[in-house]
Amino acid sequence: MAEKEKNEEVIQDEKFSSDEEVPGGMAETEEAVEATEEDTPEADPKDEEIESLKKQLDAEENKYLKLLAEFENYKRRTKQEIDLNNKYKDQNIAESLLPIIDNLERALKIEGETEAFNSLSKGVEMVYNDMVNTLMNHDIHEIKSTGEVFDPNYHQAVMTEPTDGEPGIIIEEFQKGYTLKDRVIRASMVKVSE
Repeated sequence: MAEKEKNEEVIQDEKFSSDEEVPGGMAETEEAVEATEEDTPEADPKDEEIESLKKQLDAEENKYLKLLAEFENYKRRTKQEIDLNNKYKDQNIAESLLPIIDNLERALKIEGETEAFNSLSKGVEMVYNDMVNTLMNHDIHEIKSTGEVFDPNYHQAVMTEPTDGEPGIIIEEFQKGYTLKDRVIRASMVKVSE
């Protein structure tokens, strides 16, 4: 029986000791949490405004840089277009003059025996030479054809003819072709060997 009483006393002591506040226990941790919440300063409205303004500044700076890049690209494209237009500005005039040159060449092929015809032919030849020289001064040149290898970039084959020689050689030229600097303004119409 004495042992039983001792056990009950130990159990009661344990109950009593568990009800007491233990250092570092639950009550103390709640106070620590409250203290840290009080110690943490609230976000300053000025800091929030500064962050907001920084974000706005970054956004506006990005817009500015994109706009600047677009403008630089626009200037570069415009300059390229102007340079290209200046480089080939004579193309329309040349295209208008080529049929006249063709007609002058046809007139020079006509043969006659009278003195009046010969003097007229000499005048036509002078006009033809002046026009060809003027075109050459503006970088408009005739495309070489007869005897050359056929090149679809410069020649337009309108006929082919079987021959014993090498295939792909231009046999005859029906209409002269011309280039303006590095651009073909009219391809030569030719007959090509097969």
